[in-house]
Amino acid sequence: MEQRLRIAIQSKGRLYDETIGLLTEAGVKMTSSKRTLLVPSRNFPVELLMLRDDDIPDAVATGTADIGIVGLNEVLEKDKAVEVTAPLGFSRCRLSLAIPQHTDYPGLNWFNGRKIATSYPVILRKFLNDNGINADIHVITGSVEIAPGIGLADAIFDIVSSGSTLVSNNLVEVEKVIESEAVLIQATGRIMPDIKCKILEELLFRFDAVKAADDKKYVLMNVPADKVDEVLAVLPGIKSPTVLPLADPNWRSVHSVVDEKRFWEIIGKLRASGAEGILALDIEKMII
Repeated sequence: MEQRLRIAIQSKGRLYDETIGLLTEAGVKMTSSKRTLLVPSRNFPVELLMLRDDDIPDAVATGTADIGIVGLNEVLEKDKAVEVTAPLGFSRCRLSLAIPQHTDYPGLNWFNGRKIATSYPVILRKFLNDNGINADIHVITGSVEIAPGIGLADAIFDIVSSGSTLVSNNLVEVEKVIESEAVLIQATGRIMPDIKCKILEELLFRFDAVKAADDKKYVLMNVPADKVDEVLAVLPGIKSPTVLPLADPNWRSVHSVVDEKRFWEIIGKLRASGAEGILALDIEKMII
């Protein structure tokens, strides 16, 4: 029987969608929908175990799954015997303290003696203890942001992404406690069979190739031969930009990779340096 690496992932929601997106980009094709508890891949020796996100750390710690993909916030909250193998760079958010708008906030001491509603009491208690704050923690599952509005709490400690949910509930973020993103986790101290280690190694290699291409553009351009050095000084190549001869001996073709966030800045400098016929292409994968 073929050995498969079992990966625990969230069964629905944004983290599910982005995890499946990463696996698809890495060439891993699944066989059925998220209604199935255990989903094998059609072309790669892995299977997905669909769970609630807060059950994933325990599933990995107990060996029910070999690895898991889950938010760092859940790893810290559940405090199971797992370790982060790799950050994955998606589903970014933060856990923050928020209070009603228009409240005078002098600093952390404001929380002394207050009641804070949260779904993350472990992380919150550690933060409060580390900062010498004595507050009452009120544990709520879901819809934490409504607690101050109905008089259930003075403040909340919850996940913040865009901040729009806070605004719609007349709250304002005052303290960012931790930054979170999707991470790949393994059980602390557990050694997997060699075959599963090799599957994981290949999977991580593919993930790295997908991540390396994120927010990158492949640019090609024609450059006068006497302007090549000036153009090369502008380009931040992975190792070194590629320079190729053209049919016209007075011109060269220059290829490189640039960060999308600096794309227009760099293009402007390239044009000023004499580059012409600039072509920019999206990159799906990049092997470094």
